[in-house]
Amino acid sequence: MEPCTPIAVNERKASELTGLSVSSLRKLRVTGGGPKYAKLGQRVRYRVSDLEDYIAARVITSTSDTPEAA
Repeated sequence: MEPCTPIAVNERKASELTGLSVSSLRKLRVTGGGPKYAKLGQRVRYRVSDLEDYIAARVITSTSDTPEAA
């Protein structure tokens, strides 16, 4: 049986997937500009698809390029 891929992850796993610290993710939730997230009661969850979109929007090909604003 293959392991099930989660649809959403907690901030610790989101940190691992994006390379951003948990602290940075928390700051981005306050200031904006971070990946989309969901509040489920008191819990914060990030959809894996939104994390992938967040990373994809920041792909650049040279140092003169700037990532798109999300």
